[in-house]
Amino acid sequence: MLKNTYIILVLTVCYINSINGQLRTPALSPSAKIIQTVGLTDIQIEYSRPSLRGRTLFGTEGIIPFNEFWRTGANAATKITIGDDILINNQVLKKGTYSILTKPNNTSWGIYFYRYESGNWNTYVTKEPTVSITQRSQKITDKVETFTIALEELSMNSSKLTFSWENTKVSIPMLIKNEEKVLSNIKKVLSGPSDFDYFRSALYLHEAQLDLETALEYIQKVTQSENPRFFQVYREALILQDLGRKKEAITVAKKSLELSKKSKNGDFIRLNQKLIKRLSE
Repeated sequence: MLKNTYIILVLTVCYINSINGQLRTPALSPSAKIIQTVGLTDIQIEYSRPSLRGRTLFGTEGIIPFNEFWRTGANAATKITIGDDILINNQVLKKGTYSILTKPNNTSWGIYFYRYESGNWNTYVTKEPTVSITQRSQKITDKVETFTIALEELSMNSSKLTFSWENTKVSIPMLIKNEEKVLSNIKKVLSGPSDFDYFRSALYLHEAQLDLETALEYIQKVTQSENPRFFQVYREALILQDLGRKKEAITVAKKSLELSKKSKNGDFIRLNQKLIKRLSE
């Protein structure tokens, strides 16, 4: 009898475990993944997002005590993967995958990047970080209920890694050193270029303010072809403006305006009108 009871008990436990293994319920701190290209560099961030749910955030009575390590999220360690070397506050963070730990206090945060080894964030606390910085925090007006990591203020070679929760935000400047790679790509492509290649090259050189004379040379290979587009001619006008050649810039902007009208593109009609007005002042 006891033997039969034991068998029934074991089978019951196994059955309950099998049900539990299949059961899915909403997570209190759901996982999130960010995939963003900055310049030519792919950045991926994986983390879990806790919410306030009426709780105090910081301090002795809060979720996160001041001056103690925090996993910068919930559940497993927050993970960031970068496709190329970048600069974090002028410190080099090599291509690879890292865990991010932070140490918040009232006016600034310590931010620590460790080579990723496991999802157990406690294993990093006693280790030497690959890169560590201190960044001032700022108070924000709009309350952020759920912890949010983002890549903001994107440009062709920079971004800001931000942490926002409740009324606190921390912004970390990230600089992407893509110039050598881009210039190498330009040189390779322009050995047998198309108008589009010249336009993209001119656009990059102009926006990055690397070599305006070469940018003008490239864009004019496009705009002096048989059928230039209004946006390409507009770019030539912008480059001429930045070179201080206002009269030429006005002439080119007027040409772009006419092409924009023919194409019925309202955005570029307005852009050209504003540019001509600005250059004529």
